[in-house]
Amino acid sequence: MILRCLLAALVLGGCVQPGTSTDDPARQSASWSWELPFYFPTPKVPSDNPMSEAKFQLGRSLFYDVRLSGNGQQSCASCHEQGKAFTDGHAVATGSTGEHTPRNAQNLANVAWHSTYTWANPALVTLERQMEVPLFAEHPVEMGINDQNKATVLARFQADRESVQRFAEVFPGEPIGFSQIIKAIATFQRGLISASSKYDQYLQGRATLSSAELRGKDLFFGEQAECFHCHGSFNFNDQVRHAGSNTAETLFHNTGLYNIDGKGGFPEPNRGLFELSGVAGDMGMFRAPSLRNVALTAPYMHDGSIATLEEALDFYAAGGREIKTGPHSGDGRLNPFKSDLIVRIQLNEQDKANIVAFLKTLTDEKFINDQRFADPRRSK
Repeated sequence: MILRCLLAALVLGGCVQPGTSTDDPARQSASWSWELPFYFPTPKVPSDNPMSEAKFQLGRSLFYDVRLSGNGQQSCASCHEQGKAFTDGHAVATGSTGEHTPRNAQNLANVAWHSTYTWANPALVTLERQMEVPLFAEHPVEMGINDQNKATVLARFQADRESVQRFAEVFPGEPIGFSQIIKAIATFQRGLISASSKYDQYLQGRATLSSAELRGKDLFFGEQAECFHCHGSFNFNDQVRHAGSNTAETLFHNTGLYNIDGKGGFPEPNRGLFELSGVAGDMGMFRAPSLRNVALTAPYMHDGSIATLEEALDFYAAGGREIKTGPHSGDGRLNPFKSDLIVRIQLNEQDKANIVAFLKTLTDEKFINDQRFADPRRSK
């Protein structure tokens, strides 16, 4: 609906100008300005963690700092590389101790608008809460901070003169602690805006799509491929929260990826919302990720089990995945908990190629090369 209204405005609204909009006072403050296209709503920011440039820059520095892991070996950026749209290119992420997590590292572009975080936890509704998971989780270990080494990790920053000065500027009168660290990193993540893809330029009248890309766009937003049901927002997902919304959609979906027991089972410990709720119908329910920069974020799915965009499209066109051999064998197309949105789609090979061509227009070269988002130690 958002995109359809947008396209109508582009066709009919001669007064709408390409570029960014500053009509909304919430987009600007004395210490921060949201530079957004007119079709991006203003993000919702927690009242106790307002945006500021100094806090963004502190969070940027911390995001790339290996001192923030228990053993001093890993940073947030170890699993979220800018050139891969802040993913890591692996099926599942690896923590600071070498332990593999069960899930694929997610794209951080435009996370300011997500209504939940991680693949399948409806309770994590802010970046601040989500940040506690990689920092402090013990099963699996990610950053590896625990009760035994918390003081040691903080001492690394408390003993560094530059860090002390920067924290004092952003959090005057407050000691350096994990609350301040988390707020700064969340601020940096909210500022990771991807809005300059070829498709964005097309919407703003600054670029032309090829015939294949246009056909792919029409299929994507049309009733034949129906991709827009889960990926139809300005952010190409279906979990969107913004400053003007009083409620947020928290949709999760079973896409028929597995059916290992013929009763809808997914392999442990990747069973979606079921891991938290224990409700049978929640088996295999995961959030639909944003497709912005999707050509850069392979492999796909919550467990990285689909290698390419072409394979992902084949999976959806088939209405689920059949695995014929091995411990995960089963026909996901027959999963009893599969979403009603996942049905067999009539697409020929040219249709699929056109959709892939369109998806590649969501790549934002400015975003992945912007020095503002890069490691400040390397960009000086």
